[in-house]
Amino acid sequence: MKYKKISIGFFFYFTFLYLEIAFKILTHQIFSIHTFVFPLCYTLLLSCLFTILSSFGKEKINKIIAFLLLLFLTVWTCAEVIFKNSFHVYFSIATIFFADQAISFFDKILEILWNNILPIIILWIPFLFIILLQKRISFAPIKVKNKIALLLLGVISYLCFYAFLLDQNTLYASSYELYYSMDNNALNKETFGMFSGTLIEMRNLLFPKEKVLYEVPVEEKEEPVVYEPNILDIPFDTLMETEEDETVKSMHEYFKKDLGTLQNEYTNFFSGKNLILFMAESFNDIAVSEELTPTLYKFTHEGFQFKNFYSPVILSTIGGEFQELTGLYPNLSMLSNVWRGGKNAFPFGLGKVFQEKGYMVKAYHNHKYYFQNRDVYLKSLGFDEYLGCQNGLEKRINCQNWPESDLEMIQETTSDYLSSERPFFTYYVTVSGHMSYNFTNNSMAIKNKEMVENLPYSTDIKAYLASQIELDKALAKLIQDLEEQGKLEDTVIALVGDHYPYDISLDHIKEIAPSKDETMEINRSYFILWNAKMDSVKVSKVGGNMDVLPTIYNLFGIPYDSRLFMGKDLLSSQEGLVIFADQSWRSDKGRYYASTKEFVPSSDIIPEDYVTKTNQLVSNQVNLSKLILEKNYYKKVLGE
Repeated sequence: MKYKKISIGFFFYFTFLYLEIAFKILTHQIFSIHTFVFPLCYTLLLSCLFTILSSFGKEKINKIIAFLLLLFLTVWTCAEVIFKNSFHVYFSIATIFFADQAISFFDKILEILWNNILPIIILWIPFLFIILLQKRISFAPIKVKNKIALLLLGVISYLCFYAFLLDQNTLYASSYELYYSMDNNALNKETFGMFSGTLIEMRNLLFPKEKVLYEVPVEEKEEPVVYEPNILDIPFDTLMETEEDETVKSMHEYFKKDLGTLQNEYTNFFSGKNLILFMAESFNDIAVSEELTPTLYKFTHEGFQFKNFYSPVILSTIGGEFQELTGLYPNLSMLSNVWRGGKNAFPFGLGKVFQEKGYMVKAYHNHKYYFQNRDVYLKSLGFDEYLGCQNGLEKRINCQNWPESDLEMIQETTSDYLSSERPFFTYYVTVSGHMSYNFTNNSMAIKNKEMVENLPYSTDIKAYLASQIELDKALAKLIQDLEEQGKLEDTVIALVGDHYPYDISLDHIKEIAPSKDETMEINRSYFILWNAKMDSVKVSKVGGNMDVLPTIYNLFGIPYDSRLFMGKDLLSSQEGLVIFADQSWRSDKGRYYASTKEFVPSSDIIPEDYVTKTNQLVSNQVNLSKLILEKNYYKKVLGE
């Protein structure tokens, strides 16, 4: 029986649409015709181009090209969905440069694939469907006039796409700016679709545009006591006169106009005291329990109590740690090369500034010391004495466990600095709280299983809590050692998490914290800042990991320039602000959801144009964070 064959172009468009719809549904985006207008137009353009690409050779060659293109689309979409569902951030081309991390967790990759087996099957349906129908598909060369027709159809589809970009009604307003000016991978994929969003990112990487810095006026506030600003004497006028790079010149001008944050009643509050700072793996507010983790409970209910603190997840541990150690917003391309390369100048590096004050400075990590190039970027911050597994710590603790024990790390390292006659600063990166959360191959969960097995939660929640119990035991041991050495009252303990436990579904997290949501509250955490001798201080200001560094520097009386940090001192009078992965934000005055452009005020009095001005401030902080690394800006203004 003869039948008329269907052009491969139809199947390209079918595949594109299917994958885009599946991507939105499988990554839990809002799906409606309004949210699908841009993908609808853009995939028609791509379908026309792919059809032309697979039409120049003989039928067999065209067939091979078409199937390779379809295979690529399917595999790419699988990667996008798996990455978003596993790490709760959208896949970025820059994350390809973190492939060494994936290789280190090969067993975890297999587990992730298995956990996403249903989405994978769903995404492979169109490819398998086309294989079954291949005899009914025409792969014959296309005539010139038909190619021209396809090109015209592609042009028309793009013009429709562009028309919606120009539409300034409430539905599509600012889409033009997002498409052409902003660098927001998450919002691009939610607005324009997965394939278009990926191409936008490629365009921005290959042809970066000059970053627009909005002039955001800073209002001077009257203080009950006159405080000096936390700034340094930087000759911006002279720097502008000699600078040839126009972007750097605009940065000089921007920072010159910034007033910075003022010193306050807590400036020098901890001056001269020892500091032990933790980056705690997957630490989140759900880990704190008076019964299960009494030391964490004590720390979060004494000392400085930051009631509205967040640890925004922006690419796993390295994103959270970058915010904590630099006071900047993470850009994935900068993280993957500049930050991990360790070649930039960081005169405000934690290790450097404490060494300059005469402190003994050490750093420890109870996993592979070189993972994520941590040995490289810590050295650039002044941590010359850094010990981890495979460069010496394996002689003291069991580095064969997965994950390794935080308690063992504390037990075997405190003697290195507690005997010092000098003040000390010690930085710990923990790993006991690392995923996967189960009782089969997570050694810390297994170790502490008895303490959680009767709790009324899902297995992954119980395993997570068991892993955080190990961190709590480590902190209890630290307190004991400090007390025995008579140094407890002279020591400050600080701790933040790198990200929430994104290996656990939001539904399961809600078992223990019903108020969590996918954009903001999932990131709610604690910033522990505790000293045994101080009275409790409650701080309601909104803050996040970017604010840790300037807050510590103000408390310890370390000279720094608050204009050059995107994070701000949480004890200053400046309004609090935290930025999330898609550049949604929360401030002291309300919450802004970037994907829906919705602002939810938390105050009855909101200044005129507040949302617009805050969006501009957020854009500035994101762009400046990238430019500071890209231009090695600190070296230009402060030297090494």
